[in-house]
Amino acid sequence: MLCDKLTIVKLKQYHTEDAGSLDSLNKQAQELQAEIDSYLLDAINGNIPENKLTFEANKVFKKEGNDVKEVTGNIAEVFYKLADVNCRLWHEQEKVYEFEKVPASEKDIVVKQLSLLNLERNKCIDSINRQLVELIKHKNKEI
Repeated sequence: MLCDKLTIVKLKQYHTEDAGSLDSLNKQAQELQAEIDSYLLDAINGNIPENKLTFEANKVFKKEGNDVKEVTGNIAEVFYKLADVNCRLWHEQEKVYEFEKVPASEKDIVVKQLSLLNLERNKCIDSINRQLVELIKHKNKEI
């Protein structure tokens, strides 16, 4: 989830020109980066029990008609996909802020796209979490 938050902060930085907001977002980005570093260090050093490292999103949704391709790749590749999904999600969400301007024939498409992108986002987060746990478990077996 921290990776997800960091990509959202980056999107906010990209989409604002307000100096005060940028200062706040820069601080938030630095804090999130430090939190990620600290979390990873604690996880690697065994300071976080393996069963507390992650949890599945357990999204409950109608699977029929909501097909989202499986997320594959190593942590860095999936992190990159997460950033891409969040960018597409951002732009789709922008349409909702002025939903009255979306033609009636396109409203269902916008809502469906938001749903599918959110499902893909959760798959990315789950994949990063699973891979992190597997790396920690593998490291702990070596010790």
